[in-house]
Amino acid sequence: MLKRIILIAATTSFAVAMAFAGQNGSKVTLQVNKTSPASGKQMYVSYCAPCHGPDARGHGPVAAALKNPVPDLTFLSHNNRGKYPATHVVAVLENGAEISAHGSALMPVWGPILGSMEKTNPQDRLLRISNLSRYLETLQVK
Repeated sequence: MLKRIILIAATTSFAVAMAFAGQNGSKVTLQVNKTSPASGKQMYVSYCAPCHGPDARGHGPVAAALKNPVPDLTFLSHNNRGKYPATHVVAVLENGAEISAHGSALMPVWGPILGSMEKTNPQDRLLRISNLSRYLETLQVK
């Protein structure tokens, strides 16, 4: 099981690195392996850890290849007066993160990707995003 997760993370890391290496504004489609909608941790390892790192501190294996620093996700609550910003996290997962200085989403928009995995059950997209957000909440510094 661990080998499979590592393989998925490595494959995703390579794909994300290739997508962001140029960052020339062209749209890149990434193929991701389907994970369980019930496991926020499994989704994090597969989709987020390549950039944000396994500890969510922004030091994933792909981070060095990116033009901009990857945010430390463990301080989301701290930076929001001690309250986890679940609505904001869900919006970023659905729509990407807009950085005004750059004018475009620098993070992959996972909402459509997660939704395309669940063609037979569209409710699973919401379950996936909700469970991923809840997992990120468990990673917050106290």
